[in-house]
Amino acid sequence: MRQRMVALVTSTIFGVLIIGALIATESSGAAAQAAPGTANSGPPGILPGVKIGGSSNIHLVGHVTLGGYDAVDDDEIEQDPSRPYAYVSIGDIQRAGFAIIDLHDLANIRLLYRWQIENAGLHKTILGAPDGKYFKMNGRYYYVQTFQFSAGTPDGDLGAVVADVTGLPDTTTIKIVARIKEPKYPGGFHNSFIYRHSDGHTYLVVTVDGPHAQVYDLAKVLAGGDPAQWKVGEIGVPETPGNGRLGMSGYHDFYIAYDPATHQDKFYGAGRGGYYVYDISAITQPKLVTSITGSAGIEFGHTFTPDPTGRYVVTETEYQYAPLRIFDLKPGLDGKVQTVTQPIGAWNADWHDLVHNHEVRWPFVFVSGYEDGLQVFSMYDPTHPVSVGWYYTCQCAHEIDPDGSDRWGVDQGAWGIDVRNRDGLIMISDGDTGAWFFKMDGFNGWNGHDWGMPNISSVQDYDHGPEGAATLPGKPAA
Repeated sequence: MRQRMVALVTSTIFGVLIIGALIATESSGAAAQAAPGTANSGPPGILPGVKIGGSSNIHLVGHVTLGGYDAVDDDEIEQDPSRPYAYVSIGDIQRAGFAIIDLHDLANIRLLYRWQIENAGLHKTILGAPDGKYFKMNGRYYYVQTFQFSAGTPDGDLGAVVADVTGLPDTTTIKIVARIKEPKYPGGFHNSFIYRHSDGHTYLVVTVDGPHAQVYDLAKVLAGGDPAQWKVGEIGVPETPGNGRLGMSGYHDFYIAYDPATHQDKFYGAGRGGYYVYDISAITQPKLVTSITGSAGIEFGHTFTPDPTGRYVVTETEYQYAPLRIFDLKPGLDGKVQTVTQPIGAWNADWHDLVHNHEVRWPFVFVSGYEDGLQVFSMYDPTHPVSVGWYYTCQCAHEIDPDGSDRWGVDQGAWGIDVRNRDGLIMISDGDTGAWFFKMDGFNGWNGHDWGMPNISSVQDYDHGPEGAATLPGKPAA
């Protein structure tokens, strides 16, 4: 697909100019980065060695604190212009639930609403409320919040709740309209992805403590009826040597996108043994397309995100010092190799640390970097990724949490990341310091066509379905 870029001279030149400008800005603003140093290297009140501030091309728009140490998990921004709302998953065991943030006035971003699980204090948690996604169906808006409570305690079989949030900003209209439970695999749903499939259905795909991801038809969930009929499929993890990390037998995270070149709906799953690409055009009959396995340093895949063409992928593996590795899937997609084993590029904000989740808006990759906060790098040349911006949100000492222990190692700080495509607003959810919002110079929104790419990202078109997908007879209403 990169060959297509040759003919797109204007777009390519524009891309080089933007990236060059950002890199130049990074160099000129290097003094803004307060890297670890001596006791006198930071302003008063900042602990020695704590990273503060950011590059001059990243601008803080707003910040909402949400409860302090280890209170916040993932985040989500609605994309419709008429819906200026963001969601934060609250993992704090005493208040597990979600928060809604009002973005009507970016000069005055504010907390609008909180919801927490009933009798929160009686629960024993694995991760409380780790992840949330919104979707639209039949003109109404919904938010799905996942939960992870310990088996044998209240809600140990609860995977997620579905909230009708159509009436915002009137918070009195918010209503929990469904609860998705999974007694066969107690311990809840860690991660989720909502996908508007080319078949017209909107599917919720979730991780469970089992050797597969589970697929739910959200139209069936909203219709009620027999909960046993809500689940419509499973996507398995191929058998691989070893048991994986963290006691997990299945997937940790995944991404789903339509491939207009092959006319396939593709699932990109990170989990036991590595990373796997499935054709899920027939949701009940997933077919393995290719994989990344046997790569040095990867026993268990954490996060797996392709560029808009599906050729180059960014992968994360959850251990200290691990970089984000970039792989070229073309040999596997072309059937020349059974599995891809060698990365073509690697990037890390600080090689002492670990970076976490990421969103691809090619050529940029927006990263929630734990101790390193918001990080942005360019994969314009995937063999040589380059940092173009950063802002430190953790405000924490290296490997030491606010309790004075090293219980979390380098896993504290910026957890979640999201990007609003229409205007380029960037959101970070930091486990300790709350929700942050930023703008980056030169990035005022994203549409793949501006870069000679398919307009494909994690953002879904719930009204029309995937770009390039055929209109099939009998498609469900949006």
